[in-house]
Amino acid sequence: MSTMRGSKNVIRPTLAARVGMAAVDPDDIETDSATQVEFEGLIRRQLELLGEDPTRDGLLKTPSRVAKSMAWLTRGYDLDARQVIGDAMFEESHENMVMVRDIEMYSMCEHHMIPFFGKVHVAYIPNGKIVGLSKLPRVVDVFARRLQVQERLGEQIANALDEVLQPKGVGVVIEAVHLCMMMRGVEKQSARTITSSLRGQFRDDPKTRSEFLRLAHGPSAAF
Repeated sequence: MSTMRGSKNVIRPTLAARVGMAAVDPDDIETDSATQVEFEGLIRRQLELLGEDPTRDGLLKTPSRVAKSMAWLTRGYDLDARQVIGDAMFEESHENMVMVRDIEMYSMCEHHMIPFFGKVHVAYIPNGKIVGLSKLPRVVDVFARRLQVQERLGEQIANALDEVLQPKGVGVVIEAVHLCMMMRGVEKQSARTITSSLRGQFRDDPKTRSEFLRLAHGPSAAF
C-alpha cells in the first residue's frame, strides 16, 4: 500500500512532524529548501495575478506561510496506514463490533483546493486481533490530509483497515460540509454530504449493517 508521491520535487514536512501527527504549528515545520523556494515563487506570482502587491507588509511572509501550510495539510501523502498502526495490534477474542465515532476530519477538495471537514465514524469486527483505538483516527488522517473527494476518502480508509487488520468487516461513515458548496457555486450553508463504505459483514449481513448505521447516525452520548 504505497502512499508516497510520485515526484521527488515536492514540499515535505520533516519526519518528526509527519509520523507523529502531533499538534505542530505549520509555520514551524521544516521543508525541502529548493522546493520551498520554488513554491514560494509560485505563490508570489499568484498574488500578483490577483492584483495584490506581494511586497507589502501584510503579504511579505505569505508565500512562505502558504507553502508550509500546504505541506502540512497534505502530509498524508507521505504516510502509510500500516506504518501508522505499527505494532499496536493485539491478539484478542473479542468478536463484537468496535467503533470509534465522531473523529474530527479536515481535508482539501481536489477540485477547488478548498477545505471540507466533518466527522468520521469507523467500526470493525475483529478476527482474532484488535487495534489500539487511537490508531483509527490516525488512519483517517493518513488519507484525509491529501487532496481528496469524500467518496474516495471513505473507500481508502475502509480498504486500508481491511488490508491491515484483516477483520470480519469494516464500516466507515463520513459526514462533512464542503466549503466549495458554501463559499462559491450554489452557496448552500446547511447542506451536509454523507457517504458510507462497507466491507465484509458490514456489507453482507443486513443486521450488522443496520446496527452500524444506527450507531453511526445516532445521537452522541453525553459524558
